[in-house]
Amino acid sequence: MQNKASSDSSVPLDLPVADRLAAAVARYGEDDVVVRSIALMGGANAGEDFLLYVGGRHAQGLLDGAPPLYWPELWGARALLHVWNPSAVSAVIAGLDNQAWRVREMCARVALARELHVATKMVELTADDVPRVRAAAAHALAAVGTVDNVETIAALLRDPEKEVRRAAQQSRDALAARLGTPTGSTD
Repeated sequence: MQNKASSDSSVPLDLPVADRLAAAVARYGEDDVVVRSIALMGGANAGEDFLLYVGGRHAQGLLDGAPPLYWPELWGARALLHVWNPSAVSAVIAGLDNQAWRVREMCARVALARELHVATKMVELTADDVPRVRAAAAHALAAVGTVDNVETIAALLRDPEKEVRRAAQQSRDALAARLGTPTGSTD
């Protein structure tokens, strides 16, 4: 993985994420983009140009000295929504335990998009302190859950946060449709 200086970069910073990642694939190849994304998720340096591909103009702020916080990890996970191979499964599963809620949420979204069979972990995340993580876990359970997860999703129908209740309703209906079972009562 080469590390080029951002000042000489021809990275298309203002393109939408999907277009920037398509450009990254054209430059590095699909497998290398996945490897670099996994590296970011693990806290490694994947190269300044690559950081710009995954983070866009916001990444330039990090390169200019802003604290990175969790942003590179989040961008690495988000890249896996667009570019994938199975070598990323372990990194996504590890990201579900990340201390940063945005990374946990994104990894739940990747688990949903890639239909990773991590229902047990999604059940745990339905009790997360952050509503967006609970909602993402509910959506993922709709894709990979079983009849055993219906009660977990139903419990979220009483969540104090409206967005979590909405996600639970959608997820309950999607899981029931996928399994060919009735949804039950919401009362």
